[in-house]
Amino acid sequence: MGRPRRFDPNVAVERAMQVFWRKGYNATTPQDLVDALGIGKGSLYLAFGSKHGLYERALERYRDGQAALLVDLLDRPVPVRERLRGVLLLLVDMDMADPDRRGCMAINAAAERAGVDRAATDLVRRMFDRTEEAFRTLVEEGQRDGEIDPARDARAPGSLLLTTLVGTRLPTRTAEGPERLDRVVDTVLDSL
Repeated sequence: MGRPRRFDPNVAVERAMQVFWRKGYNATTPQDLVDALGIGKGSLYLAFGSKHGLYERALERYRDGQAALLVDLLDRPVPVRERLRGVLLLLVDMDMADPDRRGCMAINAAAERAGVDRAATDLVRRMFDRTEEAFRTLVEEGQRDGEIDPARDARAPGSLLLTTLVGTRLPTRTAEGPERLDRVVDTVLDSL
């Protein structure tokens, strides 16, 4: 009997994330994962417990990467409206530039797994909550700096910006160009 292959779990989760992101949870087979990770099924289940266990790890990895990207974009030393516009348009541009047009993995997970997968639903909900909170915090900064009407409850624009982010990323999977989505972003920012 041969020795089991050694593999780096971090690399395996990254590769699995790419498969789940491209195919979704339901369409991804254990064989797809074995092929992408370059390990045997036994090693896959020994390391991650199940396909679902690996999916959760992949969603967590996506969350961590997206959170780091969002923090970097929102912390730039430019006016608040410019930061908001920049982050919304950059995410649209990234999605449009992706040759596979995968969209946002969290949004895809919400569409596919909400209501049938409590762990994935909770993970995505927390991702959305964190994003909305980051937007709310930035709106409050804009209110202090006089860029955004200080009389408004910052929670409402925070929710609007999250909904805009979700609503602009999904159509990138089929859009021929970013023009419509750019108009949406500009209109939402004008409403602040």
